[in-house]
Amino acid sequence: MLAALGMSAEPHLKRRPGVWKMLMVAVCVALLSGLQAQDLPGQVSIILLGATGDLARKYLWQGLFHLYLEEVGKGHHFRFHGTALTSTEQGQEAIAKVLESLSCPGDMASGHCAELKAQFQQLSEYRRLKTPEDYLALSKDIEAQVEHEGLRETGRIFYLSVPPFAYVDIARNINSSCRPGPGAWLRVVLEKPFGHDLHSAQQLAAELGSFFREEEMYRVDHYLGKQVVAQILPFRDQNRAALDGLWNRHHVERVEIVMKETLDAEGRTSFYEEYGVIRDVLQNHLTEVLTLVAMELPVNTSSPEAVLQHKLQAFQALRGLQRHSAVLGQYQAYSGQVRRELQKPDNFHSLTPTFAGILVHIDNLRWEGVPFILMSGKALDERVSYVRILFKNQAFCVQSEKHWVAAQSRCLPRQIIFYIGHGELDSPAVLVSRNLFRPALPSASWKEVEGQPGLRLFGLPLSDYYAYSPVREQDAYSLLISHIFHCRKDSFVTTENLLASWVFWTPLLDSLAHEVPRFYPGGAENGQLLDFEFSGSHLSFSQLLPEQLVPGPDSAPLPSDFQVLTAKYRDSPLISAWPEELIARLAGDIEAAAVRAVRRFGEFHLALSGGSSPVALFQQLAAGHYSFPWAHTHLWLVDERCVPLWDPESNFQGLQTHLLQHVRVPHYNVHPMPVHRRQRLCAEEDQGAQAYAEEISALVTNGSFDLVLLGMGTDGHTASLFPQSPAGLDGEQLVVLTTSPSSPHRRMSLSLPLINRARKVAVLVMGRMKREIAMLVSRVGHEPKKWPISGVLPDSGQLVWYMDYDAFLG
Repeated sequence: MLAALGMSAEPHLKRRPGVWKMLMVAVCVALLSGLQAQDLPGQVSIILLGATGDLARKYLWQGLFHLYLEEVGKGHHFRFHGTALTSTEQGQEAIAKVLESLSCPGDMASGHCAELKAQFQQLSEYRRLKTPEDYLALSKDIEAQVEHEGLRETGRIFYLSVPPFAYVDIARNINSSCRPGPGAWLRVVLEKPFGHDLHSAQQLAAELGSFFREEEMYRVDHYLGKQVVAQILPFRDQNRAALDGLWNRHHVERVEIVMKETLDAEGRTSFYEEYGVIRDVLQNHLTEVLTLVAMELPVNTSSPEAVLQHKLQAFQALRGLQRHSAVLGQYQAYSGQVRRELQKPDNFHSLTPTFAGILVHIDNLRWEGVPFILMSGKALDERVSYVRILFKNQAFCVQSEKHWVAAQSRCLPRQIIFYIGHGELDSPAVLVSRNLFRPALPSASWKEVEGQPGLRLFGLPLSDYYAYSPVREQDAYSLLISHIFHCRKDSFVTTENLLASWVFWTPLLDSLAHEVPRFYPGGAENGQLLDFEFSGSHLSFSQLLPEQLVPGPDSAPLPSDFQVLTAKYRDSPLISAWPEELIARLAGDIEAAAVRAVRRFGEFHLALSGGSSPVALFQQLAAGHYSFPWAHTHLWLVDERCVPLWDPESNFQGLQTHLLQHVRVPHYNVHPMPVHRRQRLCAEEDQGAQAYAEEISALVTNGSFDLVLLGMGTDGHTASLFPQSPAGLDGEQLVVLTTSPSSPHRRMSLSLPLINRARKVAVLVMGRMKREIAMLVSRVGHEPKKWPISGVLPDSGQLVWYMDYDAFLG
């Protein structure tokens, strides 16, 4: 024992037997006291802040009562402290009403229910909790009560059912005045919203992280407590053998994750104006469900750490959203409700969406190319939530449809539906098409549902599914409160996963901030107005609005009203059009050049610039050019930022995301710039620029690319050739290191002399921000040291400018 305490006392203590005996007695007494303390029954104190609020009255007190019913008799002791800013008298009266309304499970005897309810009421109290002194008094009262009853404190749960603006002050008070003593744990439960965008979420996370450890925080997304949602991972685990070959891009046609509501936002427009449907539902509830469907299944699904790590990997594989990834709507009465409730002027019109459809893709081997459709809205035709996995149907059935048998015919639709609730079934359920497999679900908690004549779901009668529903329906908050008590962190949102979600959603939200949503009447009158369809990565409404079908005399011109304009710019051909037509034209011209080069030389060497302008071009080439000779195409980079190739800021990463992963270019024909050598970035001594120049000289005849795509910056730079950095504007070097005025500052770039060897140079200029530089460059002469773009003039090739109307006409 003394050795365990790090003491080598024997030689010394043999000479002093009295000291030895005293020390042994002290150690034994300490050990005995510790063992006795461990033998004492433990008490958990649950403090509900905002105990008189709407959420607490509707769900949380019932959830706490359910926890008590679940754990009573298992050796746990509880105390429930309802707190709020309300006066003691008012708070006690409100809590008494809530406690009186609590209900027991239907299969519990009424006498036993009444007994347990009375116990719970005795263990529950209300107190005002506002100042640091209030928190300190609460802590001392808990300690005194535990000691008085001869118990030991196991832990404290603080459930913050309060607005997020109050979190930091409450956290500070808990941390400074109301933490439990040594040996007892602390759990702090937080309700959404967790920020408004990435920056606010990071700020809130940092503030809370200064008071609590990650393992002490439980962020609630109540959708994770829905019985069917909580069953997704266990279902996948218990049916691994059947699903292993099906749960991938080869067999899944698409995944739909849907939450429809019939109610509108009346009475909640203050909240809704700040958040809208994407922040309210899609960024949290539907995205969490998406990760449960898409994540790789851990070997042990009972390990919270493994589940959370695999969810994070799913977040990180989500392809970035673009403006065309979304369609937005707003029910027609919404702006009027906002004007009334928020006292806005009569001419106020909100841009807040109350409906959204989002197309999501996941960039990994399992899900590449599979569309995940997320949709939610208010004032729709029905209230229902579900996840639908629709499988590809590659069968051909010789017998006529009337002879198809549900359990045998491969021609019937094959789908798995996690029916979260409401709708035609009006209860949670898991449905599996009979022509897929008979699923395994835990028989103690799930029962098979009998077919209901006349009821059809997703195109099939209910009898065509294996259908299972919970033996006992349970409220989401009851399940989550139980998981908080049992430390089931995988049912909650970690800081890492929260921020990963905001990283995914914030760019889309920013791009949609000024988008006018489509108006819809609400309910059944919506008809097909909100139907949407997708092509590649683009989402659009299926039905044009009436005013778009028949333009009036004062209608704004549509892109189709303009022809592609051809003219001259700096004595070279200019092609100008609206962005979509311009990109289509440029993509067509690149394909034509590729076909000609392959026919003549057997290969096509294409050098591409990075940045945001070419993204739409890459997507167009990936989605709409099936005759492009990719197998004979070599792809080179015009310039690169000095960051690792996997960094989001890397030009190669942009090329990979938007083009390479969607087309079949042989990997040995892809030539990224060697900016990362010997674990260093763009070090002169590593000679990355020379290595790229040698590779070009070895593979590209005379160093003449078939086509070089350039852009033009607002300062007149092109590639990564800048006015402030004269490297690469002349001389013999083919590839140079340069310095950019913006971060990351270090760059690698093809030189102007090498660019001018190309057979064709295309300069793509898009956006209203380029109007000023476009006008300026049109008037300057050959001044590459001042305006590098002015030095682009192929020696014997062709220069063509591609400008959209915003850049050309303003």
